[in-house]
Amino acid sequence: MTTMVIVGAGQGLGAAVARQFGRDGFDLALVARDQDRVDTLAAALDKDGVTAQGFAADVRDPAGLEAALDAAAAALGPIEVLQYSPAPHADFMKPLLETSPADFTGPLEFSLYGAVTAVLAVLPDMRFLGRGTILFVNGGSAVRPLPARAGTSVAYAAESAYARMLHETLATEDIHVAQLIIPGVITPGHPSNDPATLAAALWAMHQDRTGFRHFAGVLEGEG
Repeated sequence: MTTMVIVGAGQGLGAAVARQFGRDGFDLALVARDQDRVDTLAAALDKDGVTAQGFAADVRDPAGLEAALDAAAAALGPIEVLQYSPAPHADFMKPLLETSPADFTGPLEFSLYGAVTAVLAVLPDMRFLGRGTILFVNGGSAVRPLPARAGTSVAYAAESAYARMLHETLATEDIHVAQLIIPGVITPGHPSNDPATLAAALWAMHQDRTGFRHFAGVLEGEG
């Protein structure tokens, strides 16, 4: 049995993805800052027949995040799939001309440095298995920067560049790296942004292993 790790696991998309991958044979490691939150989610998943365990870590704490991922692999088995999808903080979304150099530190720690830490922590397991999938989940500002959300827009652009380089670099090792762009808000019942619909899209990306960037819907002003 192999493991999927969701960094930024919550009751919405994280829970839906956990159920999707859990139904198809994966054990789930759920990583978020609040231990009670991930323990509650793991308990709910266990009732649905999905093996899951929670691990507390802040993505802005590299040592803590690496320790949580190491503990997940030790408890549940080698990590074959990583989803990096923590929800950004509201204070990362200041208007551009109100954003100082220091204001970019938090978003970059969150979206780029945390992503690099997570990837480097799980790569040894994927190389041991001879396969792997790394899934990045971002909002529309990753591809269309929004001056009203300057910190997140810049940090998502950096994360996207890192992810695309990984896609090209790791392809020869059968480690597939892909990005899902979700325009708008994740909303139950929405035709494209419903959590279960998004989870199915991420499962298809893991299975099909084609292309780097995928869109859950149409960016505003396009289509």
